[in-house]
Amino acid sequence: MRSLLALVLNIIWVVTAGWALFLGYLVAGVIACIFIVTIPFGIASFRIAGFVIWPFGREVVDTHRGGAGSTIGNVLWFVIAGWWLALGHVVTAVAQAVTIIGIPLAWANLKLIPVTCFPFGKEIVDSDAARARMLPTAG
Repeated sequence: MRSLLALVLNIIWVVTAGWALFLGYLVAGVIACIFIVTIPFGIASFRIAGFVIWPFGREVVDTHRGGAGSTIGNVLWFVIAGWWLALGHVVTAVAQAVTIIGIPLAWANLKLIPVTCFPFGKEIVDSDAARARMLPTAG
């Protein structure tokens, strides 16, 4: 039942905002890949684009592997592209929140802002895998 709901929400998402946000991330990724030193930013943008086009049923988790390089990358990303992309999420969330059906989509849009602003040190996983990571282990 949960996967059917995720499928329906993803289809509505793609039609209402997902395609435009996806294109924004693709453009940011292509621009970042023009220069060799910014290819990691392009890869991060493409990774987020895959999440933005089909977000329901997946979540962002912290990898706990990010060090100083991730921090510096996140600061540079935020200044150059992150806040612009986050602004796109806010604008589409406001437009989606106008209808009752759009409220869960608007909420999902707002939940994408942290990974949009700070993508390094994050991983996109299936929701079930994210829940399994949160469960305490016996021992």
